[in-house]
Amino acid sequence: MKKFSGRLAVLFLTVSFWINGCSFISESKDESPYEEFLVIDVFDGLANYQGIQSGWFAKLVKDKFNMQLNIIAPNVAGGGDTLFEVRCAAGNLGDIIIFSGEKQVLQNIVTSGLILDMEPYIKDKDIMRFETAIRNVNNSITPKGLFAIPTELSSNAPTVPSESKEPTYGPYIRWDLYKELGYPKIGTLEELLPVLKQMQELEPVTEAGEKTYAFSFFRDWDANLMNAAKQPCCFYGYDESGFVLVKADSSDYQSIIDEDSLYVRVLKWYFDANQMGLVDPDSPTLNFQGLVEKYERGQILYSPWPWVAQQHYNIISNKKTGKGFMMADIEDMQIYSYGCSVNGNYKTIVAVGSQTKDPERMVDFINWLYSPDGIAANGVNSMADTAGPEGLCWEYGEDGPYLTEFGKKALLEGDAQVPEEWGGGSWKDGISMLNFMPVTKCEIDDQGYYYSFQMWDSLNDARSTPLDRNWKEIMKAETTLEYLIGNQKIMVSPGCGYSIPPETSEQAAVRKQCRNAIQRYSWEMIFAKDEEEFYSLLREMQTEAISLGYEEMFALDMENAKAREEARWEAVEQYKNDDK
Repeated sequence: MKKFSGRLAVLFLTVSFWINGCSFISESKDESPYEEFLVIDVFDGLANYQGIQSGWFAKLVKDKFNMQLNIIAPNVAGGGDTLFEVRCAAGNLGDIIIFSGEKQVLQNIVTSGLILDMEPYIKDKDIMRFETAIRNVNNSITPKGLFAIPTELSSNAPTVPSESKEPTYGPYIRWDLYKELGYPKIGTLEELLPVLKQMQELEPVTEAGEKTYAFSFFRDWDANLMNAAKQPCCFYGYDESGFVLVKADSSDYQSIIDEDSLYVRVLKWYFDANQMGLVDPDSPTLNFQGLVEKYERGQILYSPWPWVAQQHYNIISNKKTGKGFMMADIEDMQIYSYGCSVNGNYKTIVAVGSQTKDPERMVDFINWLYSPDGIAANGVNSMADTAGPEGLCWEYGEDGPYLTEFGKKALLEGDAQVPEEWGGGSWKDGISMLNFMPVTKCEIDDQGYYYSFQMWDSLNDARSTPLDRNWKEIMKAETTLEYLIGNQKIMVSPGCGYSIPPETSEQAAVRKQCRNAIQRYSWEMIFAKDEEEFYSLLREMQTEAISLGYEEMFALDMENAKAREEARWEAVEQYKNDDK
């Protein structure tokens, strides 16, 4: 009955899209090597959208594979781990799974028979150009087979930043307002707050009359800690590993709940910001899509992510008037950067569900996602910065790739009406909602050019707006990454394919209780009425987490974090030896 109900729900959803004209893709219009039309479930731990993929990306998938994607997103559905556990218990995660590849998760879903051994289907595919990396992620799994494919693959050295011209993290602010203030120096994270307050006073409301804030948060990505509070830790070279903050050069390890930890410092920073009226009061009920819409409307003045703020506000019409988000300098910062990994990123893998009706077609679809065409089409409007379909958005010229007129409108101006032969509708509404990166942002295609269109020489004019020219003049650098490297303000954590060992069911239960407490108290601390309540809540968080078994899990995380750091530096040595 459960299986029947699920199929009925998919059928109802599909019919509903057809009835309402919501970009339903015809079953017979385009030629495809696959005769039977399928609606497949994609269980996607990275997606920020749930439902049927529509628009031009849906048409590409329909034309090539005669199927439609129904995206199931824990981030949107609520429940997070609960949705994953419920689907595991039901014996069917989906046809395609994009989820954590950490050993504890991957081994469990293999043992439970939830994902397919792709070995019989994948051996002759183009994706096997990554065979070494694919086999490495599967080597520690029993039984033997090819169950998972890693993401963010690279051919570069582990010490090379995986980003292109912008880092993954950084203090990005509305540069036009910062310019009006005379570019005041910002010595520390705390010194950024009065600057943001003055910026808010310069522009207290948007053109539409909506109130502006420096900060806006959402809960979708909260896990071992509050995700929004982790981001500024990356400004100082730290990233999370369970309940541990680890410095990129392996020189320091912190417990996130310690009073003098960087994590608690950031919580206090946000508390102070809220006291100053800088935190969006909608934050507790906001999701990621709601956050994006606020950036598009100009309501938010700061972002820790260029790939959110710049993509959704720095459209060409804003940049031509000098408006946009650019990275400001904090004098004591050292931005965390993920190094490239020839073995890819095991935090996210792609797999085929064992209950899928057509495993060969699923493997073909994954193979396409890792092809130059698939990488370019899938990576639009994500950290990847790809340019979409060749022929629609871009072409190869004598001097390399360049954007078509449609591509300029869609990618630089923010949206465009898609030609009917490409699916019609809004460009923005048709972007792939899968939200994962098969290869790193700094990778090049089979013609020798960056997948990231932001790095193309043909875009030099688009990078010469008043906003760009002003930033370059003040910062004395052509790109953000150039500035960070030239001023020794970036700290690269070497890339490697290390995967954390499995936890026992008891450990997993303890972790879940601890993380729920840490998340809850973190949010409450930011919105505390005064400092006394803030520190009282901090003590309660520490006491409750410890009573739930935090110290046991922290010790385990420390052990794993140190093992991972050791693996990072071994990867550096291995790459050097292989290169000789």
